[in-house]
Amino acid sequence: MWLTQGDSTSVLRVLGVFPFSISFLQTLSIALGGEEQMEVYSVWAIPPETVRPRLKALMENLRNKFGGPEFGPHITMVGAIRLNRKDAIAKLVAASEGLKPIKCRISSVSKGTFFYQCIYLLVHPDDEVMEASRHCCGHFGYVSSSPYMPHLSLLYGDISEEEKDKAIEKAKALDNVIDQLEFEVSTLALYRTDTEDKTLESWELVADCKLRDGN
Repeated sequence: MWLTQGDSTSVLRVLGVFPFSISFLQTLSIALGGEEQMEVYSVWAIPPETVRPRLKALMENLRNKFGGPEFGPHITMVGAIRLNRKDAIAKLVAASEGLKPIKCRISSVSKGTFFYQCIYLLVHPDDEVMEASRHCCGHFGYVSSSPYMPHLSLLYGDISEEEKDKAIEKAKALDNVIDQLEFEVSTLALYRTDTEDKTLESWELVADCKLRDGN
């Protein structure tokens, strides 16, 4: 697991992958300072490097045409929840240790009704994907106010329905087989995601964990 906390990045990466207990990580995070503050975090499933450039190129093209902030490709496993940093990291580690890589299938390019679900790739709600989210939400104590809809956002924004339809057509024209995309997620990432900040300038990667077949 690699933790990134400002200037401490290089120090933390030296620690390697999972050689330490959660209690050690908690002690370390306290020593780094500032972790007791309650902030908003989310857990993202990160697509593999084999498909990430393709997704980023599509997202950049849509952003250049329709505006919106820049963010990385991801499927949200746990929605925005307020925690202190050391607890959030500990929960991510615990959730990751009990989870295998997740197979994902894209089913369509779709639109939503609010800023953070403007244009997205709908992920087929296979049992494996749905159970992964339930597993992570259980570790984080997160209860959603609406049914889980797995998706990979392409564009954030407040645009008209007409513009959303144009964006969907643009996405299909740029990559006419994107709705056939399949990949396996082997990384879970903890992000600080203040949903009040629609510029996303305050959003940051806090920690990530590799999922292993042996879990």
